[in-house]
Amino acid sequence: MTAAVRTRGLGKRYGRRWALTDCTLDVPAGRVVGLVGPNGAGKTTLLNMVVGQLAPTSGTIEVLGGAPGGGAAQLAKVGYVAQETPTYAGLTVAEHLRLGAKLNPRWDDAVARRRIERLGLDPAKKAGRLSGGQRAQLALTLGIAKRPELLVLDEPVAALDPLARREFLQGLMEAAAEHDLSVLLSSHLVSDLERVCDHLIMLLEARVRVAGDIDDLLAEHLLLTGPRRDPADLPAGQHVVSASHTDRQSTLLVRTTEPVHDPAWSVDRVGLEDIVLAYMTGGDRRPALEVIS
Repeated sequence: MTAAVRTRGLGKRYGRRWALTDCTLDVPAGRVVGLVGPNGAGKTTLLNMVVGQLAPTSGTIEVLGGAPGGGAAQLAKVGYVAQETPTYAGLTVAEHLRLGAKLNPRWDDAVARRRIERLGLDPAKKAGRLSGGQRAQLALTLGIAKRPELLVLDEPVAALDPLARREFLQGLMEAAAEHDLSVLLSSHLVSDLERVCDHLIMLLEARVRVAGDIDDLLAEHLLLTGPRRDPADLPAGQHVVSASHTDRQSTLLVRTTEPVHDPAWSVDRVGLEDIVLAYMTGGDRRPALEVIS
């Protein structure tokens, strides 16, 4: 697997608090990768190190074969849409495009103008007078027209209504396919990630908890319902992610690559959101990285 981002033992400390620790992962190139985790898990810290805005306290990070922020050529390879999809309220749409052209040596003006026309954005309109969805689309246009190899997005749709989110994510998928982009997308909205991403990384308590292809994660997580029993009695190949019990019944979310043969269990598939929530709220909080290759 070719990695767009590779980290080994990466950590970032603020005073006595580690915002990210012992982070070892490979972000596959040519994929749309979702990054999830609760507030304070280290998502924004990781993304800021990917784009070169923060230096690590420990460990190493390599982005597209080089050091993050390591000179103009390296910076040109990475596009970044930060939280709140920042634009300049006093500048028009056209002025944003002219600014993008001046600041980015690989700028593709034709791509930017075609996208603005397709979105129906008025070039003469100031960004401060655009809707939230339109500002997000303008910020995405700037990121795409930079012609990066890796596009990093930090919670770009959190403040948008459902229709604007759908339109933004549709535009992102189209751009990723058209320009062969690697995408790293952070979001709390797991349903949106399931729609557009094919690989998932979960941060929990400042560490990587799960990483793998989404299809594999969905296939390997099962919901078992049956007579009450101690989860420790399950076969060794069935890793319990979360468990709940009544007086007579147990409900377990397990991760396994093997069929469940015990006829006492009712076996059901679960969605990605259920899997993510189980790791965030389940009793098993061991920091070990679980990787599906």
